[in-house]
Amino acid sequence: MSASVQCFGKKKTATAVAHCKAGRGLLKINGSPIELVQPEILRLKVYEPLLIAGVDKFANVDIRIRVSGGGHTSQVYAIRQAIAKAIVAYYQKFVDEQSKNEIKAALVQYDRTLLVADPRRAEPKKFGGKGARSKYQKSYR
Repeated sequence: MSASVQCFGKKKTATAVAHCKAGRGLLKINGSPIELVQPEILRLKVYEPLLIAGVDKFANVDIRIRVSGGGHTSQVYAIRQAIAKAIVAYYQKFVDEQSKNEIKAALVQYDRTLLVADPRRAEPKKFGGKGARSKYQKSYR
């Protein structure tokens, strides 16, 4: 069995599962290369964990990601969290503790949501209004 770890990232209802194993630097999202992430504006968000940790850290690992649920933006945030958590877990399990701590410190210092999930969820709609909190206007006459 090759050295591999599985990690997940979540944002709202989007879930991304990253399967990270020893390899030669492949990054696939739902079977397509990371360069083709849509929408283009958010593509840089997916690259963030790579750029912060350093591209050299990803040179000898393959990461395959399955993502489902949520919308475009939350899927992108789930993917970047899955990538960040997977590389940290891989370095902890198969490389050394010190390089894992370096990567982790760099990621957390840049953006905490890369490793820690955002617990906020959409509040359910109530009656008497168009959303969770807003109410229809009332008049007395």
